[in-house]
Amino acid sequence: MTSGKPKAAKGVRKDGSAKPQIRILFRKAIAMGPGKADLLNAIERTGSISAAARSLGMSYRRAWLLVDTMNQCFKSPVVETLTGGQRGGGARVTELGRDVLTRYLAMDAKAAASVRKDLAAFSRLMASR
Repeated sequence: MTSGKPKAAKGVRKDGSAKPQIRILFRKAIAMGPGKADLLNAIERTGSISAAARSLGMSYRRAWLLVDTMNQCFKSPVVETLTGGQRGGGARVTELGRDVLTRYLAMDAKAAASVRKDLAAFSRLMASR
């Protein structure tokens, strides 16, 4: 189920212009990228992997696999699952997870700023809709 809003293609801003995206690879896995950053933000906001997945229009399985990949790529988990309780548990972003997210977002902003002029020129070469 989705929110009803059309989703922009990956690497495209809402206004249709191109944007750079940074992905951090660890061995053969993407340890962190824009989708995983969105998922960490959603887990932080909702306290649940399933609620985070719903808010992003993805399946629980997909969200869980992304969390599992991140947890395997870092020294300790970036997301911890919580069991029990009245509401059946949940999930939380760990201190490491918040640090990873903060550093990723900073690197992404720096990367975008460093290529802003080149990207504007590059974008003029692209087909218009």
